Amino acid sequence: MSTPIYELALGAKFRQLQPELQDYFSLAPGSGYYGIGEGVFDVVGCRQKWLRPLLATVAGEEAFFPEYGERIPFRIENHAHLDPFGRSSLTARREIFFPGHTRLFHDTTVAETSNDGTRLVDYVGRYRRLATALDLDVTPEGRLRGVSGASRLFLGPLRLALPAYLDAKAYAEQWWDAAEGKHRIQVKVLQHHVGLVLVYAGSFDYRLAPSLPATDGAVAARTATAAVGLPRYAEPDRWERRV
Repeated sequence: MSTPIYELALGAKFRQLQPELQDYFSLAPGSGYYGIGEGVFDVVGCRQKWLRPLLATVAGEEAFFPEYGERIPFRIENHAHLDPFGRSSLTARREIFFPGHTRLFHDTTVAETSNDGTRLVDYVGRYRRLATALDLDVTPEGRLRGVSGASRLFLGPLRLALPAYLDAKAYAEQWWDAAEGKHRIQVKVLQHHVGLVLVYAGSFDYRLAPSLPATDGAVAARTATAAVGLPRYAEPDRWERRV
């Protein structure tokens, strides 16, 4: 079994995480398992009413959405796999159950290795068109903190770096709440001129389940552009060339 991507990126700091977080981030390609989380977001979505119509125009990307709610149930699946270019990856598929409407929110986090070491790059949305590098650290309490770096857009053959005045930064923290016996997460996406674009914070239970074997027909249908070890329903609509 290969090394989990968060351990690759954090190195020795990975062992400073709370034990429950180490377990959460220990999925690796070939493990034979995937993760299932079910819980409730105390808050989720866009708080700024004036911004919601704009977010509605890009909701089809399944990365941002115009709704906002409190005490909203959600479900997440984590799948460790190789992407079509052979890189160790972790895909998260979230379902957010707003009243009367379910939103999907996907991303694939990839381990990119260079002479400077391993860094994680997050590809967000239905087409994984928005890519941001992740800077990770471990707090003295053993929580995981992450901040997104500069973003790029992948539009067919084009690779566009977002200028600073358009870019937004995501600030994330995840930890184990021993008092409640649950995982907790909070994420804020901030844009310099707009302010808070997206927030979600809540708690969830988490378990591992055996990966479902692909049927013969599904195996035959896979192409050279498919991921290895990722269910078809969790793949993006299109894998564009990333490397």
